[in-house]
Amino acid sequence: MAHLIRHKLTNKLTNAAHTVSHKSQAKVSGVFARLGFQAATDEEGVGFAECDDLDYDYRQGMQMDILQGDEEEDGGEIGGEGEMDGDSHYQRDGTGPKPPSLKTDGSFSEDKPKITSWEAGWNVTNAIQGMFVLGLPYAILHGGYLGLFLIIFAAVVCCYTGKILIACLYEENEDGVLVRVRDSYVDIANACCTPRFPSLGGHVVNVAQIIELIMTCILYVVVSGNLMYNSFPGLPVSQKAWSVVATAALLPCAFLKSLKAVSKFSLLCTLAHFVINILVIAYCLSRARDWAWEKVKFYIDVKKFPISIGIIVFSYTSQIFLPSLEGNMQKPSEFHCMMDWTHIAACVLKGLFALVAYLTWADTTKEVITDNLPSTIRAVVNLFLVAKALLSYPLPFFAAVEVLEKSFFQDGGRAIFPDCYGPSGQLKSWGLGLRVTLVVFTLLMAIFVPHFALLMGLTGSLTGAGLCFLLPSLFHLKLQWRSLLWHHVFFDVAIFVIGGICAISGFIHSIEGLIEAFKYNLHE
Repeated sequence: MAHLIRHKLTNKLTNAAHTVSHKSQAKVSGVFARLGFQAATDEEGVGFAECDDLDYDYRQGMQMDILQGDEEEDGGEIGGEGEMDGDSHYQRDGTGPKPPSLKTDGSFSEDKPKITSWEAGWNVTNAIQGMFVLGLPYAILHGGYLGLFLIIFAAVVCCYTGKILIACLYEENEDGVLVRVRDSYVDIANACCTPRFPSLGGHVVNVAQIIELIMTCILYVVVSGNLMYNSFPGLPVSQKAWSVVATAALLPCAFLKSLKAVSKFSLLCTLAHFVINILVIAYCLSRARDWAWEKVKFYIDVKKFPISIGIIVFSYTSQIFLPSLEGNMQKPSEFHCMMDWTHIAACVLKGLFALVAYLTWADTTKEVITDNLPSTIRAVVNLFLVAKALLSYPLPFFAAVEVLEKSFFQDGGRAIFPDCYGPSGQLKSWGLGLRVTLVVFTLLMAIFVPHFALLMGLTGSLTGAGLCFLLPSLFHLKLQWRSLLWHHVFFDVAIFVIGGICAISGFIHSIEGLIEAFKYNLHE
């Protein structure tokens, strides 16, 4: 009896000592927490151990429920009477029910047709190898060899930032497997601004995306009117009237419903682009004896070169399309390979095209290089270019429509306006009217601001540098900081600094150029 009493007293004293120790350590942990440090105490260790024990008991209970469910004669479902409310979809080993918004591979499930890596590559190629290559010789005019270097540099940086942007869509689960937990550029921005401003980043990215996409559509209308006007100078039709004709051909874009149809347009557009490049380069090669190598400078035009930076950057912008493209790919694992070959091809073709065209016309190089061609060849090339512009228009238009619909019409209970789609997925008449209004808006902007190179430089400096350089590097540092190596941190910081300088200088000089163009009533 005495031995039993001594044993109980010893246990009580020991428990009391542990309790006092835990409380004192908890107070110390609280002091460190107020100072901003994470103090690892035995109290926290006990807490984690208890959580792990509870988790183990819970898993054992789930396994017993599964065994009991399997033993039932009618093969009844596991849920039944023993189902745990709120935790029936809990996943640890990858078996059992899946959350409705995610597929087993971690990508957000949509009832849209998936595209192959080749089709995704055609879309990216169409975006970075599009009509805006016509302004690159003009960039060489004001940048010389530095302009050529920037064409290569921008390709490398944009390929890298495209990859890290997609990396921000994924996070490792508790088993160390990468899972797609975000679906768009906006989701990435919101994740970076959480918890203080959970929706601020999404609003900023949405505004930048809408400006970028709509400006891209405007540029396609501007260049179509310009090309048609210069192809048929004898006809009594102004550039603005040609822009109206081009817009009339673009009205069917309002009926687009999926990225699959856009991919077909991109393939035709890329084929037209190769034909154009071959015709222009063939003419330039025919005049190779007269190439002005001495005109390629090592110095730059301080006033004009920042505009050239914006032109070069804008010619590589595709980041706003990438989350949607990667999410719609049949094999997302091939995304990195697709980005490599598309940007390498774009860099080589852009560099050769810009250099050869500038060597041919030197100081007389115009903002749209096809305006330098003789009239006999210009009409043929310009017709292909107009076809390319009209085929390129659907991709940024479709992306702009998606951003607007998700922001204002499909954002769950937070949507400002009712859904523009019916119960069976058909587009409502007023939704179609809004799409047509967007097409008409691009026409009006093209009529009132018909300056291709200046608009391209302004857009590249304002939103292109932000979406391609600044935001991807910033988001990568914020979301992937714990897993980044030192050279990744260095690349991200360097890209952010260089992109910021280029964006500010290019924006200022592009605005000055537009003011000067309107002040002196200059026309392209």
